[in-house]
Amino acid sequence: MSRTCDVTGAGPGFGNNVPWSKHKTRRRWDVNLQTKRYYLPSEGRWVRLRLSAKGIKIVDRDGVEAVVQRMRNAGRKV
Repeated sequence: MSRTCDVTGAGPGFGNNVPWSKHKTRRRWDVNLQTKRYYLPSEGRWVRLRLSAKGIKIVDRDGVEAVVQRMRNAGRKV
């Protein structure tokens, strides 16, 4: 499973470690992913979403029903 947010689609960033000697080596910055369970009253069931910290704020702001509907409109399975 890739390390991407279900809501925002945010994935890891890539770059270089640059120490004092300027000898560059590749590295990656992972997204702050959390697994959260939300209850969908319209379906009477729980859904488990893999969200970044910003994705959690979006669900808190818009509501889980609206976010799940947007995900389904984008063609993702929930």
